[in-house]
Amino acid sequence: MNPAEPEAAARAKTCCAATYGSDLVALLLGDTYHPGGLALTRRLASRLDLRAGDRVLDVASGRGATALALAAEYGADVTGVDLSDSNVAYAAGAALAAGLDDRVRFRVGDAERLPIETQSSDVIVCECAFCTFPDKPTAARELARVLRPGGRLGIADVTVDPDRLPPELTGLGAWIACVADARPADEYAALLTTAGLTVTQVERHDDAVAVMIDQIEARLAVVRMTARSRAEALGVDFTRAPAVLAAARAAVADGVLGYALLTASKPR
Repeated sequence: MNPAEPEAAARAKTCCAATYGSDLVALLLGDTYHPGGLALTRRLASRLDLRAGDRVLDVASGRGATALALAAEYGADVTGVDLSDSNVAYAAGAALAAGLDDRVRFRVGDAERLPIETQSSDVIVCECAFCTFPDKPTAARELARVLRPGGRLGIADVTVDPDRLPPELTGLGAWIACVADARPADEYAALLTTAGLTVTQVERHDDAVAVMIDQIEARLAVVRMTARSRAEALGVDFTRAPAVLAAARAAVADGVLGYALLTASKPR
């Protein structure tokens, strides 16, 4: 669980922010950027016993779909933090358009140096992003720092068996796709425990990854027919994509690649 080298870590962060702030991701993943979509977000909120008025921090909030849903459906007061300027601008506009800007706000920030006051959050959510943080121990300590005593943390993330990961799912591109630096669920739990949190639940949702692969494959087919030039300009490699998707699908079937929800609490 050694942190990535500084240069590689900086490169991964820059690429992640640029990719997830681009139209490419929205084109391929739709409104939410994580397996299971808002249905799995609601499952996480249920496991966290989310209540009206809870001060929620959404780490790596993307274009704001989760933050807006938690504010609209649960009455939470949500702050989203994301490394991408364009994502933050988009999410702020979406909050204003939805009439939720009084309960939802977004800030640019790094998960390893959260621009959030110590012990200020009742609940933290982090969906399909912890796996991309180059220095996971530092990120885990930041989550613990920001959470108030008695507060709850929910992580939904890609899991892998790193010793069995096929070569198609390694490298920087796979890192950005939340695979290359993902860990087994028990390693995520160990990171949270080391940071001073108490892990309360671990749930497997591997099927959500398989569904997402199918959705991406279907969207790729449509994009290839309707907007191939635009997609290629954004970095889509239609030649390589089938092999990568096939490798990912096989990895899910073999139990190498999956998805898990973890909840934890901070001792009082």
